[in-house]
Amino acid sequence: MKFETNDTIVALATAHGSSAIAVIRLSGPEAFTIIETYFYSKSLQKKQLKNKATHTLHFGLIINQEIIIDEVLVSIFKNPNSFTGQDCAEVSCHGSPYIIQQLLQLFFNSGARLAEPGEFTLRAFLNGKFDLSQAEAVADLIASNSALSHEIAMKQMRGGFSNKIKLLREKLINFASLIELELDFSEEDVEFANRNELKNLIHSINTIVLNLISSFELGNVIKNGIPVAIIGKPNAGKSTLLNTLLNDERAIVSEIAGTTRDTIEDEITIDGVLFRFIDTAGIRTTTDVIEQIGVNKAFEAIKKSAVIIYLFDVNELSSGDLKNEIELLKEHIGTSQLLLVGNKIDSKNSSELTTEFSDFKDILFISAKTHFQISELKQKLLGLYDATSVTATDTIVTNARHANSLKNVNAAINKVLEGLNLNIVTDILALDIRYALEEIGLITGEVTTDDLLTNIFSKFCIGK
Repeated sequence: MKFETNDTIVALATAHGSSAIAVIRLSGPEAFTIIETYFYSKSLQKKQLKNKATHTLHFGLIINQEIIIDEVLVSIFKNPNSFTGQDCAEVSCHGSPYIIQQLLQLFFNSGARLAEPGEFTLRAFLNGKFDLSQAEAVADLIASNSALSHEIAMKQMRGGFSNKIKLLREKLINFASLIELELDFSEEDVEFANRNELKNLIHSINTIVLNLISSFELGNVIKNGIPVAIIGKPNAGKSTLLNTLLNDERAIVSEIAGTTRDTIEDEITIDGVLFRFIDTAGIRTTTDVIEQIGVNKAFEAIKKSAVIIYLFDVNELSSGDLKNEIELLKEHIGTSQLLLVGNKIDSKNSSELTTEFSDFKDILFISAKTHFQISELKQKLLGLYDATSVTATDTIVTNARHANSLKNVNAAINKVLEGLNLNIVTDILALDIRYALEEIGLITGEVTTDDLLTNIFSKFCIGK
């Protein structure tokens, strides 16, 4: 990506394809002039935009060589009070692919070039409209597919995460300034700060860093969906449960054991929380090579899942059998949360089941076929990730790049703390603090490289 900001860029800001309306966005010094070349009033008089007030709408015709291309609305946003910090215009036209192509071609002919992916947001960042973490939150907001992911992205775009990072940076700078001052007077062997106070300051900084790092696990699943593996023996009803949860015939259901040979994934949102369900092959010992591959994939899905639903047929498994099955699965489950769900209770007495499986806490009995207690299962899943506690949390890290930088900050701070405890010379401490500040700068964009910016903004859509 070339970081040229003095030319004028243009791109379709809405989705491709036929639609009621489409929006074409321009940004740069010639944005208004380019549109004015073809912009006319209903009475076919040329319309000017440069002399109009910012944040205003203007109706007119786009005409090229006496041919009316379309009736449009033009929104103008004058620098610096625009998204990009430059003169910006948005042309709302009818959503015909032909009209869109004609308008784009006219703007190309008048000197605009097609924007690169994310280039509008890149210009906003380069012009100081927001920092790099806020710019990345724009992409997260566009990609949000649940109430929680939307809420977190909106908070980050409005500076929630940035403010936390700024506070962290200020604390580190305060520490660094004392250390750097001692370096200036190193020959006099002067200490400008009490070492115990410095240790307390470093501990408080590290507490902030560790809290942000620990929030990433939750933030990541909220952003990408909470992975839930549905496992169990063949014919336990896993595919039926998946279909019931999705309210769709997503997986093949058969009385023949071992029908599912591969993992099947799909997503649903439950009360604003996104869940990614993974239907797996039945876990059993088999000589069938293909089925064994499916079983291996089931174990892989278990390792990647935050929640595991162990589904069993209450007509086939006793309480003792269930204990044995869970024991065999322990090495695969790890830190994932396990939900025990008894299926096919249609012909069973509920009190008998409660007595039979009384040794198991929070076990749930359902009928995937008749949808009995499916709502209760959804509520159990929600209970594992309480939306109230999430929204009450100050800051949640959802970006892997940010989490990685914070881990580097933590490592550097631990070295500083170790150095303070061992009375290591001040210049070594200063190096570690500078490294920590550099890593924080990478999050906000105060420290950047062309490769970093290219990698971040190339993931955006072209019109953003």
